[in-house]
Amino acid sequence: MTTILQAQNVSKIFEGRNGSRVLAIENLSMNVEEGEFLCLLGTSGCGKSTIINMFAGFTSPSSGSVKLLGESIKGIEPRCGMVFQAYALFPWKTVIENVEFGLKMQGIGRKERNEQALHYLDLVKLTGFANHFPMELSGGMQQRVTIARCLTANPEVLLMDEPFAALDAMTRQVMQEELLRIQEVSKKTIVFITHNIDEALILADRIIVLSARPGRVKEIFKNDLTRPRHVNIQLEPEYATLKLKIWRAVEDEVSRQLN
Repeated sequence: MTTILQAQNVSKIFEGRNGSRVLAIENLSMNVEEGEFLCLLGTSGCGKSTIINMFAGFTSPSSGSVKLLGESIKGIEPRCGMVFQAYALFPWKTVIENVEFGLKMQGIGRKERNEQALHYLDLVKLTGFANHFPMELSGGMQQRVTIARCLTANPEVLLMDEPFAALDAMTRQVMQEELLRIQEVSKKTIVFITHNIDEALILADRIIVLSARPGRVKEIFKNDLTRPRHVNIQLEPEYATLKLKIWRAVEDEVSRQLN
């Protein structure tokens, strides 16, 4: 497999206005393989968002390096598309105008960007809502619009920072299955942040558990649960066994964070 993203001996220090220094990540190394669905799992404040912000080029490591396809990431990286927890849609634009926005900024003509936008709206099953406004959609539908807008830019990697955290439990499960379907069709590499073990087990090929701050790679779990995955997989003995192993790794860090 081809390594698409790489962090090598990365540390990140944030400096406050009063001269305080917070070590968010320390000596972290990890690879993301092309076509992989990788979940980063850990307690609040362990550096999960900091890692993917470095992959996106929003911030730089204090030491070490982050690379995309072997090239150092030195600024905002358009080949890495970001999906946040907040939907970040323009409320005054229709669904299709939101999806087309990045293409319009690139100077792509109306006909071509309309065709591409409709293609990805079809992929996320929202073709019939192209002319609706975001406020007319449910939370899950708005997040699907966000995913379509990201895919329209044709990134190498989707970086997803707890994109389903604000959804109710049932909608969240539906969106997890939808995301797996979208990845199966699009073949995109996905790096997904969560603090939910069940979500990681439903989605991921590999799960990286991070230590409490400063974030380090504590343990890596390969997820061989049968695909395609449905919520019913949670009833399988293999699921329970792997969940217990991951929980024990996370529990240690929760305890350390509280003490």
